[in-house]
Amino acid sequence: MANDLAQTPKASAAQRIETALREEIAAGELAPGQRLDEIGLATRFGASRTPVREALSRLTAQGVLVQGERRGVFVAEYTRQDLSQIFEAMHEIEAACARIASQRLNLLTKSEIEAAQAKCVEAAQSGDRAAYLRANEAFHTTIYRATGNPYMAEIASEFRHRTGPFRAKKFSTPEDLLASAQSHQDLIDDIFSEDSTTASKGMRDHMEASFLMALKAN
Repeated sequence: MANDLAQTPKASAAQRIETALREEIAAGELAPGQRLDEIGLATRFGASRTPVREALSRLTAQGVLVQGERRGVFVAEYTRQDLSQIFEAMHEIEAACARIASQRLNLLTKSEIEAAQAKCVEAAQSGDRAAYLRANEAFHTTIYRATGNPYMAEIASEFRHRTGPFRAKKFSTPEDLLASAQSHQDLIDDIFSEDSTTASKGMRDHMEASFLMALKAN
């Protein structure tokens, strides 16, 4: 029991740092190829270097970070071909999530999706790019959860984390944010139709437009 209690603060700090960095990478706040300084992160998060190392190690295992040839870890970079292949896989998973979510909707999941969209609209209308990027990630994550399948949600989230910095580049103007928010509403209408074919096609259309913009920006 004593050992478990002694390890809890360290584990909590590592999880907190891992989550924060993953969210920043997914929202494009940390750029591909950017080096993550262990000492700087420890200072920033008010933690020792041990939980920082653990967090970086976990993110490296997930493919979100990569170990550099020289000392240090970096936000993962991908070639255009890599991105195309990753986006292709993500495209299929997102479509499957929309299809399954449409079949398992209930009042709670509907309200969660609507609430996530409301935050996207608010951020888009205010022109707050950083807020929109975070809201956009949360919106898609809410759809993943609506599948009721944690394994599928985990796989979909992993692809979203990996591609965050690349997708973020497509949001360069306030008009891009507004267009994306409107696209979300169209997608919601398709999912809320509770027709799995319509929901799947709606997500495919949404992701195809998104991926083409992301590839063009990169």
